[in-house]
Amino acid sequence: MATSDISKVVLAYSGGLDTSVIVPWLKNNYSCEVVCFCADLGQEEELDGLEAKAIASGASKLYIRDVREEFLTEFVFPTMRAGAIYEREYLLGTSFARPLIAKHMVEIAEMERADAVAHGCTGKGNDQVRFEVSTMALNPKLKTIAPWREWDIRSREDALAYAEEFNVPVSQTEKDIYSRDRNIFHLSHEGGLLENPWNEPEDSMYQLSKSPEEAPDEAEYIEIEFEEGYPVRLNGEILSAVDLFMRLNKIGGNHGIGRSDIVENRLVGMKSRGVYEAPAGTIVHRAHQLLESICLDKHTMQYKDILAAKYAELVYNGMWYSKLREALDAFVDVTQRTVSGVARLKLYKGNIEVAGRKSPYSLYREDYASFGEEDVYNQQDAHGFIQLFGLPIKVEAMLQTEGAGKTSYRQPDYSKFKRD
Repeated sequence: MATSDISKVVLAYSGGLDTSVIVPWLKNNYSCEVVCFCADLGQEEELDGLEAKAIASGASKLYIRDVREEFLTEFVFPTMRAGAIYEREYLLGTSFARPLIAKHMVEIAEMERADAVAHGCTGKGNDQVRFEVSTMALNPKLKTIAPWREWDIRSREDALAYAEEFNVPVSQTEKDIYSRDRNIFHLSHEGGLLENPWNEPEDSMYQLSKSPEEAPDEAEYIEIEFEEGYPVRLNGEILSAVDLFMRLNKIGGNHGIGRSDIVENRLVGMKSRGVYEAPAGTIVHRAHQLLESICLDKHTMQYKDILAAKYAELVYNGMWYSKLREALDAFVDVTQRTVSGVARLKLYKGNIEVAGRKSPYSLYREDYASFGEEDVYNQQDAHGFIQLFGLPIKVEAMLQTEGAGKTSYRQPDYSKFKRD
């Protein structure tokens, strides 16, 4: 599709520096109408005055959709039930928001009869892949415009200068240069002094959590109840997904829970450093792990851990709308049928300590595990089990001693077994 064929573009708009300057840039370079779309994912005060800002930047209109409940129930919870964590630590707070934004952006583009969609992702990051692959899956006929891969702007300083030239209202300044992404699940921080991985994050950067040093001196106990792997109650009260996360963000943030400093491997090949705040997500993840520890059998849990790594990779790489991710969900659904019960946690100065867990489907039975119980477990059975379990190793050792007179691990002394 040629530039001249584009008359209307739907822009994924946040009101930040990048998307604010993209509005006049699209108009100047594509001579098109720009319709902005913002997904309300829990940015809270960041949405204040957003419509006026978009119009002042040159957009014809702005759509804002509250997708917080959909975000948590359809994207966050499936990922958490899968136990998906990217590279041991990243809870995927930005990753699973992008396919949802793309879904609604495509819907609005179809409703507005737009020719293309646009985003403010740089050519160095993962989000460009997530947006564009999702768009391909949902409507392959739509063109995607990625200004960061086309324009002459090469830094945030350049973007600030462009905004000033075209009278675009922006909140960023030369002194506050962090790039942030916020939703109800997390808040990420990148750029600025964080670009050097040796630099410790400044405490003033954090917005959702207290430092552990400033957290209360008294611990707080909470209970989270799950039904088939979904969190449904907090301290006995039934809550919507949004209310549950809003409360846990406040509780966890107050105790310094959920901070992480990560150097991760981007899909495009380079490493990047990000600092994340995810109080509620960190708490729910831990609570879910506790329940699985008593509700899943050994083999199911081990195989689920293997698939969790693949699930995390798919989400991180923007492959939400893929057949493989759907297939993994089917496996996860089976594993979660019995993950119902309550996890009790103790929150104290950045730490989550285990205070208890219980489930009607618990596979942990004190009466079965007792040394005095013989009806279920007969200790004499262990002899045959050990012989069969160790048989391959025993046979290998026998072959080694027959050939070399010793095993790979020691030189046996058989002299004492010789008869006169």
